[in-house]
Amino acid sequence: MQSLLELRHLKTILAIAEAGSLTRAAERLHLTQSALSHQVRLLEDHYGLPLFTRKSSPLKLTAAGEKLAQLATHVLPQVASTERDIARLREGQAGQLRIAVECHTCFDWLMPAMDQFRQHWPEVELDIVSGFHADPVQLLFEDRADLAIVSEVESQPELAHLPLFSYDMVALLANDHPLVHKPYLEAADFAEETLITYPVPDEMLDLLRKVLKPSGINPKRRPTELTVAMLQLVASRRGVAALPRWSVQGYLERGYVQAKPITAQGLTSELYAVLHSERASAAYLTDFVDTMRTVSVQNLPDVVLL
Repeated sequence: MQSLLELRHLKTILAIAEAGSLTRAAERLHLTQSALSHQVRLLEDHYGLPLFTRKSSPLKLTAAGEKLAQLATHVLPQVASTERDIARLREGQAGQLRIAVECHTCFDWLMPAMDQFRQHWPEVELDIVSGFHADPVQLLFEDRADLAIVSEVESQPELAHLPLFSYDMVALLANDHPLVHKPYLEAADFAEETLITYPVPDEMLDLLRKVLKPSGINPKRRPTELTVAMLQLVASRRGVAALPRWSVQGYLERGYVQAKPITAQGLTSELYAVLHSERASAAYLTDFVDTMRTVSVQNLPDVVLL
């Protein structure tokens, strides 16, 4: 049998195995669902066997699909490692990567990504620019940072925005809060509440920018620097908060506070990596972006690659 198997097919099978659905796998691979389904059908026709059980949720691979997924797990990291080695030979191994962030919760997933990156590029000097920055992109123009992590895309010709992932924002309530019985919170539910937030401008808070301000709701604020302090205030009925679900998953599993969707459609936020356009093709910078995407989807619940 002549093989038609390509690397893109292995990436497709692995994405389906990890995402558990064709829709999410297509989003992760930046393909339409029909294009992804076409790839799967070609492979199934070629091998004469189904690769996954279509009526299961999440999708389950068949024995044939598992074989291909195992091959992908073995081969794709070797291909990535070889390409990384070639890039180091082409561009040199040394360099610096200074990272600026605008989100307090970024460190929960950024540190593991940095640890993995150091194994691939030990000669690259990796550092986080001290402190929280309301405008990390400005640090790129001041040559104080090489990469910024932001939640909004601002079109500027000098900059390249590389997508990372999207995630659900949830409202956090005390266990005995009257609103815990609602299936989701609407903008009006926040009107009489004290909103506990990080000390950042309103335009950087997706709950305010996307939900409350358009509805004319402007609740009282209580700022705090630390996530754990925010959760303590919520648990003691001092107010409510809105945070990424992945940043508080451990507290939710212990029943420390309750989480509710924000609006019937939910509130989705995104993160992007930003760097100078002329450096967007630098091997170690693009590899760091790929590492952030890979580590986030492996370690964070309910995130979707952009």
